[in-house]
Amino acid sequence: MRFKLAALALFAAAPFTLAGAVFAQQGQEVNPATLYELTSAGSAQKVKAGDKGKVVVLLKTKSDSHVSTEAPFKIEVTGKGLKPEKDKLALADAVEKRTVPDGVADPRFEIPFVATSAGQGALEARLTFFICTEKICARQQKTLSVPVLVE
Repeated sequence: MRFKLAALALFAAAPFTLAGAVFAQQGQEVNPATLYELTSAGSAQKVKAGDKGKVVVLLKTKSDSHVSTEAPFKIEVTGKGLKPEKDKLALADAVEKRTVPDGVADPRFEIPFVATSAGQGALEARLTFFICTEKICARQQKTLSVPVLVE
């Protein structure tokens, strides 16, 4: 009986996930999507056909959160009217990042591309990463689509 009570107390005190939601201690729900912002500020908006450009992907962390360096991190890149130089990126490909305890904050990626055809193009970056705090670590999947006009 003591074992069951000790196990129940341990389970109740630990953070856990249920159906994609992340719960912290004392039953307070934490929405991991509020712990970061995904932005493309600094990306090329217009490029001539045949020229090179770059799309910036910045994962700006908030509230003492960080991106885990122990869990999988990947960016899959596709283009419409744009050919990315690389179609897969890892955390090691970040051009800037701050090292914090247990991970990194604010990883910034620059994705070079060549404009292949005139018209409205776009570069799409599908990110899979883990955003963490002292109490939670939650898997996130986000897609960022950056429009680029090709002249």
